[in-house]
Amino acid sequence: MREFKVVVLGSGGVGKSALTVQFVSRRFVEKYDPTIEDFYRKEIEVDSSPCVLEILDTAGTEQFASMRDLYIKNGQGFVVVYSITNHQTFQDIKSMKEQIVRVKGTDRVPILLVGNKKDMEHLREVDGMEGYTLAQQWGCPFLEASAKMRFNVNEVFAEIVREMNVTNTKKEKTFFCCAVL
Repeated sequence: MREFKVVVLGSGGVGKSALTVQFVSRRFVEKYDPTIEDFYRKEIEVDSSPCVLEILDTAGTEQFASMRDLYIKNGQGFVVVYSITNHQTFQDIKSMKEQIVRVKGTDRVPILLVGNKKDMEHLREVDGMEGYTLAQQWGCPFLEASAKMRFNVNEVFAEIVREMNVTNTKKEKTFFCCAVL
């Protein structure tokens, strides 16, 4: 069974922990308690292939930003989350993408962009088209989700597995030629 290391990144209060706990435990965490770092394991099946996800739920607050390089170095796939109710969180993720590319040393990194808190449409500050357009620029998939309503929660983690599989397949199909004369 394949194992995948997934890192969930985003600003504080966007619902990274709520998404992760809803996925792993099928419960919604109502109160906001800033995370330093939480680690979860869950077996899932994606496209008829069983796998184990090791999910690192990271701190969104700036005081722990220095730890981000280490998370990124060890991660294989990245779920980058912003809140559709807070435009600043959408702006913040742009530097996180740059950091992922810098630490990984390549543009081809499995990333999924997620606009969370879809249940709060009445407070929306980030239009869905903005998220979609950014995902197009990044060359990654985009989903809107709601941890509270359990909308697209499983899809978030299935989609990042698909992205990691695509990246691994492309790496495996790289051929090297060596001529010995």
